[in-house]
Amino acid sequence: MAFSFPETDIYCLTDSRQSLGRSTLEVVRNMLLAGIKIIQYREKDKDGAAMLEECRAIRDMTRAAGCCFIVNDHVDIALLCEADGVHVGQDDLPLASVRKLVGKDRVVGVSTHRWAEAEAAVAGGADYIGVGPILATATKKTTPPVGFSYLREAASKCRIPFVTIGGINESTVAEAVRNGAKCCGIVSDIILAEDMPGKIARLRAIMREAAQ
Repeated sequence: MAFSFPETDIYCLTDSRQSLGRSTLEVVRNMLLAGIKIIQYREKDKDGAAMLEECRAIRDMTRAAGCCFIVNDHVDIALLCEADGVHVGQDDLPLASVRKLVGKDRVVGVSTHRWAEAEAAVAGGADYIGVGPILATATKKTTPPVGFSYLREAASKCRIPFVTIGGINESTVAEAVRNGAKCCGIVSDIILAEDMPGKIARLRAIMREAAQ
């Protein structure tokens, strides 16, 4: 079965460091309750066995909900848990190598911080790209924010889906949409919310109004 990047508004990511003591599975359950259609498993401080166990459980949950499941960085775990795809950064395995490992039927996403990287990812066969970090963010402390100019460039030039990410929250998502964002990757603002489905509903309402 070939997987594809869904047409959707919010791209959710996990981060147990910000989950208010909730398990990653509980966080994912709340995302699915809100109707999220794509979730990336992005955990930095867990060992491989723990990640694989969580990813297998999340795979079952997302499959039942019809949600696309992406694993960050770890191609081996993505394959072992039968995820829909994998997302890699500029310093991870090269796109061509990732594609060779996962095959043509799985989704491959690539983080980009400038248009030259986006062009290379598109030419290399990426299914979607990440555009950012647009603004300063606690989850990407080593990568300086690229600002809205790159977002506008991607919106005008990119011929594959892209996810706008980095510092996107209730206060900034409208500006992101006005600068060309259609799908926003949001981490802290959602995971730190006590009522995650309510937070997602508010974000969606703001995005819809900004798009008018």
